[in-house]
Order: sequence, then C-alpha cells, then structure tokens
Amino acid sequence: MSRLPTLFIPHGGGPCFFMDWSVRGEPADTWDATAAWLRGLADTLPTRPKAIVVISGHWEENAFTAASGAHPQMIYDYSGFPPHTYQLRYPAPGDPALAQKIVDLLKAAGLPARTDPSRGFDHGVFIPFLLIFPDADIPVVPLSLKTGLDPAEHLAAGRALARLREEGVLIVGSGMSYHNMHAFSTPSATAPSNAFDQWLTGALTADQPPARWDHLVQWAQAPAARNAHPQEEHLLPLMVAAGAAAEDKGERVFTDEVMQSRISGYRFG
Repeated sequence: MSRLPTLFIPHGGGPCFFMDWSVRGEPADTWDATAAWLRGLADTLPTRPKAIVVISGHWEENAFTAASGAHPQMIYDYSGFPPHTYQLRYPAPGDPALAQKIVDLLKAAGLPARTDPSRGFDHGVFIPFLLIFPDADIPVVPLSLKTGLDPAEHLAAGRALARLREEGVLIVGSGMSYHNMHAFSTPSATAPSNAFDQWLTGALTADQPPARWDHLVQWAQAPAARNAHPQEEHLLPLMVAAGAAAEDKGERVFTDEVMQSRISGYRFG
C-alpha cells in the first residue's frame, strides 16, 4: 500500500461552503476557491484511505483524546448562520479500534491520551469532509488538541502517529493558517497574513525535519505571528500533521485571499 501524505487544510468559517455569503456582506464567491480545492483533494492522493484521523482546531482536552464512537453525531459549534446549515449531516462511521490504537501509540511516546466514545464531528471535521469525501463512507476518527497548546507536544503527537500513514490512514490537520476573527474583512489583515504565510511556507518547506520542527516550535516569533493567531488553536493541527510527516517536507498546495486575508493549505509527502 502506498504511504499516504499528511495534510493541513483550511476549514473555512462556520458552514461557509454551504451558504450565500452575500447575506453577510461578503462577495457571494468568497469561499468558492477553497471549496473547489477541497472537492479535488481526494483525487490527489496516491490511494484511497482506509481511515482518516482529523485533528480539529475546535476540540481541546487536557490529554490527547481520540473519539471512539462507532456512529459519531454532528456538533453544530457555530452560531448565527442560516437554519439549513444546522441540518447538514456527515454520517461517516467512526473506528473504535483505530481510536484505541492512536491512544496506545501516543501513550507509548510518553504523551497523555485517552478515548472518548461520546465525541462527535465538530464543524472543523464535517464541513470540509462533506466536500473532500462527500459519500461519507470512510471511517473518521477526530483527535483533540491538548490544552496548553504546546507546539512541541503536538509535533511529538504527530511523530507518534506517523506509522499509521503506512497502514492506509490519512492524517489531516483542520484549522486555518490565518485566524484573527477581529481582523478578517479589514485591511489590517492583508499585510500581516501575507507576511505570516510567507514565513510559514518557508518553515514547512525546510529540507531537514529538525529545522522545520524548530521553526514551528518558535512560531510565535515569526513575522506577524500574533496578528495571524491571537490564540493558536487553529494553527496547532498543523503541528500534528508536520510531526506525522517525518522526513517529508511540506509544500504549499493551495492559497487564496479570503476576506482580505491570505489562507493556505499544505501537504507533506
């Protein structure tokens, strides 16, 4: 079986791909380029995944936690959007055995980990995957961030899970490369988001893993870092994807300007 890459995807804003943004004062096509890229993502993979692990920027626990339910429910963790967006469904199965394996691998690496049979799919999971694998026929296991949001811990978590790539498991970090809720749709987002994106792309494309990881551990020292991420929960899924990349360096495979800010997607391997 071909080794699968790891990915970091922008999951957009709320149910952004399933509504008319002109009602919120934005161009109607605001998220069209991101949606088109997500729809084509499956065709870029070397083989169809047997299962998917998704690290979402919308789930934090005091230990890395793998959702272990067989039939995850929807978590509509957004507000103020059109009624139909609360009827969206993504009925992909869970994979309790894979969830337990994830926990075992994390514990073997010295990281705190547990399962949660009640956790469902938050919008960082079901919104982009409605586009990537719309048939919802591949098991999906959400994996939480760990409170404290230590980049080194999240890189280590990714390294612990890297072997799953050889077993047909696709590891996806779902967040945003730029996530400043107060700056979106204002000119104050444009220059900082471009500066941070340029730094991030350079860091992820470094040839040697130690250099990549060192850059990521020190991400808060990057140009415009705290403008790009006043809180870093939407960046930390990238750390897991980068850690699981092992020797594979990153490549920026998508970029667009959305709501006056630069957002990008990355692939390793």
